[in-house]
Amino acid sequence: MNRQKVLIVDDDSNIAELISLYFTKEMYEARTAGDGEEALRIFESFQPDIVILDLMLPGKDGYEVCREIRQKKDTPIIMLSAKGETFDKVLGLELGADDYMIKPFDSKELVARAKAVLRRYKKSEAQPENKPSAKYVEYPGLIVNLSNYSVIYNGKQVDMPPKELELLYFLASQPNQVFTREQLLDHIWGYEYVGDTRTVDVHIKRLREKIKDENSWSIGTVWGIGYRFEVK
Repeated sequence: MNRQKVLIVDDDSNIAELISLYFTKEMYEARTAGDGEEALRIFESFQPDIVILDLMLPGKDGYEVCREIRQKKDTPIIMLSAKGETFDKVLGLELGADDYMIKPFDSKELVARAKAVLRRYKKSEAQPENKPSAKYVEYPGLIVNLSNYSVIYNGKQVDMPPKELELLYFLASQPNQVFTREQLLDHIWGYEYVGDTRTVDVHIKRLREKIKDENSWSIGTVWGIGYRFEVK
């Protein structure tokens, strides 16, 4: 079995090496980069399965590196930020980060978070589309398939990070049911994001940018409560 590959981007070589050591112990193939330009070069050649990305880097910062990676691939990204740094969590999520951690952190927790993100990302391999238990919902102009993590909108495939797709599927599979932001956080993100309801708003905003409301369905806001997938 091929080892999964992790790219660790941090300008503090001691931190990068420590994180690398923990991932190597867990049988990952790890590479490190000390700045944004080097990170993007290694990303191209190494093709990692996941990127651990520090926010403050010489030259291109973590936001810019995240943006450039997202323009090419949906590779999972966990952002790192030192305590006291101004870290705009919402901006990080809008750019496509899958998770974030504040330094100092426990390296074992970082590895556990990375495994959780990768599990979500790799679900499609565990359940091929042709299995009878395939999970998908279909509406006019929209097919959301949780089995192979694909979204077809007006006949075209739409690229979506796993969390966006899971949120869309969760809402669309229970039409006209209202969910609070807290319920959506619990169902889609689990314990990691409890209390941070802006995370839901950011993902809804990104869904609406990719999928416009149709006459027969829409992603609706229920003011003061949360969201629902409205079917007319």
